[in-house]
Amino acid sequence: MYIKAKSDKTWRFWGLYVHVCKKETLQAAYEMAKRNNGAPGIDGVTFEAIEERGVGTFLQEVRDELVSGTYRPTRNRRKEIPKESGKVASLPATASRSKGDGRRTESPAIGRRPTPE
Repeated sequence: MYIKAKSDKTWRFWGLYVHVCKKETLQAAYEMAKRNNGAPGIDGVTFEAIEERGVGTFLQEVRDELVSGTYRPTRNRRKEIPKESGKVASLPATASRSKGDGRRTESPAIGRRPTPE
């Protein structure tokens, strides 16, 4: 996909967005973030809070926003971590909502979104 996107600037990856919006994809992304012991996001929402409300409800809300085109990922907060070498590593802290959606930002290569199944 990278090579195609670089070689043909007019090409649009219509099928990709449909897959991002699938319930199965969102569920898998949520499970991966949780399995990796993801910390609460910049929004302070924990996995426990999401599970209290219902993972299905949370993922359906994210999916509805993706499908309707109203989803906007929360801006990342940067956390500086001192390293043994004296240097500092700057790591992003994403919002919980952005962790479970399977993507970080909107890609210009996607273009206009089709309606997912």
